[in-house]
Amino acid sequence: MKIAILDAKTLGDDIDLSIFEQFGSVEIYPTTSPAELYERIEDADIIVTNKVVIDKDAMNAARNLKLICVAATGYNNVDVLYAREKGIAVTNVAGYSTESVVQTTFGMLFYLLMHLRYYDEYVKSGRYAESDIFTHLGRPFWEVNGKRWGIIGLGTIGRRVAEVAQSFGAEVVYYSTSGIEREEKYPRFTLEELLKTSDIVSIHAPLNEKTKNLITINELKLMKPHAILLNLGRGGIVNEKDLATALDEGIIGGAGLDVLEREPINPDNPLLSVKNKDRLLITPHIAWTSIEARKRLVSEIVENIRAFLDGEIRNRVDLRL
Repeated sequence: MKIAILDAKTLGDDIDLSIFEQFGSVEIYPTTSPAELYERIEDADIIVTNKVVIDKDAMNAARNLKLICVAATGYNNVDVLYAREKGIAVTNVAGYSTESVVQTTFGMLFYLLMHLRYYDEYVKSGRYAESDIFTHLGRPFWEVNGKRWGIIGLGTIGRRVAEVAQSFGAEVVYYSTSGIEREEKYPRFTLEELLKTSDIVSIHAPLNEKTKNLITINELKLMKPHAILLNLGRGGIVNEKDLATALDEGIIGGAGLDVLEREPINPDNPLLSVKNKDRLLITPHIAWTSIEARKRLVSEIVENIRAFLDGEIRNRVDLRL
């Protein structure tokens, strides 16, 4: 087998990819541009891709292609319908990043809620050394205990966030972006009711026609003035221009984003010009990237390849959700 790993840089330089050599020859490319794609996959039996688009033309260019391994849960970068027509198997990986995303969710919350940047700078600036008391109350913060945590998208990650939030004493409610009726142990609210009554709102939903621009200035105005909004789902769910306005006008207390509509961020994104920068935390899509999560991801890709070669996945799309 000839394996082409197209965007290995997204997996990290600290992850050992030699494990793929057990299946045959491996070509590892840190990144792959559209202009480089066809030449790199023309002889490949197996493609491993995170974000590189494998469309109809790419599949036609890869004359030996038998398996596409998506190094992620989402597989919108692969034309799965055409793959089915061509008898090319497609696999993804689910569940590998749950704990990493949950940990990042709470890290973002506490950074914003407890004004950690402010207090760190207060000490390091020398102002604390000049204080006449042992403490400093410049930025009051409140406790998660006894507050309402609203979750938008109660999937695998959303449920785990709910469990941890409850361990802090929060009351958990949720809004279903799919609209599918199912029995859950948490109260299901309308989006309006959730936004109006929650002190913390975290988003863990996919981007689709139901969630695109789900949170605009109209929804932000429903939230409490002290409420914190966290988006660890997908960029495009929160209107970024409207969020910048809400932060500058004090409509909400703060926001943490690990995902953006365009990644890397557009230089003219209005969030980069927010006046109240202490109300906003943006990280570069890192929630999924703990060392353990990336090791699990690579391990699951290896298992998908092994299952394909053993005949468990044969000439069909096998998206493991």
